Amino acid sequence: MTTRKLILETGEVFEGQAFGSEKGSDGEVVFTTGMTGYQETLSDPSFCGQIVTMTYPLIGNYGINRDDFETISPAIKGFVVHELAKTPSNFRNEGTVDEYLKMKDIPGIEGIDTRKLTRLIRNEGSVKGYLTAVNEDVNVDEVVARLQGTTFPTNQVEQVSTKSAYPSPGRGNRVVLMDFGMKHGILRELNNRDCDVVVVPYNTTAEEVLAYHPDGIMLSNGPGDPLDVPEAIETIKNLIGKVPLFGICLGHQLFALASGAQTFKLKFGHRGANHPVKDLSTGRTELTSQNHGYAVDMDSLAATDLEVTHVALNDSTCEGLRHTTAPAFTVQYHPEASPGPEDSNHLFDQFIELMNNNTREEQQQHA
Repeated sequence: MTTRKLILETGEVFEGQAFGSEKGSDGEVVFTTGMTGYQETLSDPSFCGQIVTMTYPLIGNYGINRDDFETISPAIKGFVVHELAKTPSNFRNEGTVDEYLKMKDIPGIEGIDTRKLTRLIRNEGSVKGYLTAVNEDVNVDEVVARLQGTTFPTNQVEQVSTKSAYPSPGRGNRVVLMDFGMKHGILRELNNRDCDVVVVPYNTTAEEVLAYHPDGIMLSNGPGDPLDVPEAIETIKNLIGKVPLFGICLGHQLFALASGAQTFKLKFGHRGANHPVKDLSTGRTELTSQNHGYAVDMDSLAATDLEVTHVALNDSTCEGLRHTTAPAFTVQYHPEASPGPEDSNHLFDQFIELMNNNTREEQQQHA
């Protein structure tokens, strides 16, 4: 039997069976509530540096396939499940979760009480943890002391962003997509609308972005604290009002900071595919896919040119913003889903309409 432990900085120890990589790994332990979509979760760059706990008890039953990856280079530090399916059954299945994690050198643990772990995170907040190597004999007190004294790296965006610009061609609107840890579902939605997309690194300057002559700018999702990406905040500050802008998740937070608002860390974050969000303009409630540990401080918006457009029904936090004078809007959740419901997919059409209207206005001004 190959065993491993998950040791938390709070002193709790969970012992279970090992799968995936044989190595050990440190990370921030978080949970996500999606019943499906574990492949997208494993490959979501926003989980960079984190040990991810699945609250749904059976994971891996439909296997791994070629189509559902959000990146080809996963950045999670570990995977925690109650029960791992060993023989998945699905017409798209091309391998098991265990095989995938072995290939990507990511450790996993199964057979632990994930409900107890989730309750602990809800009560304590996200905690630091260590997944031991296979059959590793460790001194728990020493590991706890090490975790308590550990400060994890804050350069997650730099780790997962593209290192150089690249095109994803189309014949429609030119969109510069700033990659802070982009899920490929965002790129897919833009391509489905025939956008001519140029993906650029997180530290691209405003001058470099505008040199592509974009019709619009997309600010992607990404991991970590938005305050750890000051160069992106400065870039966005110099882009607001120049061309239409749409931000998602971390892009939403960076846009808020660039506009003079503030952000704060949530106790245990929003992660899952079933979060209800209310659109204040229509009164409509949409179920959304979310993955973030920080949020925009609504009290800080009073001194800005931003107004709240969407609110989380679980905890009343800010889920959407609109600039009152510039053609720009953002949401905290994931309208591309992947995984999750597609209730909010229409926001990409709203972005296309915003770009088209802006182009028509410019043409009329030059007529």
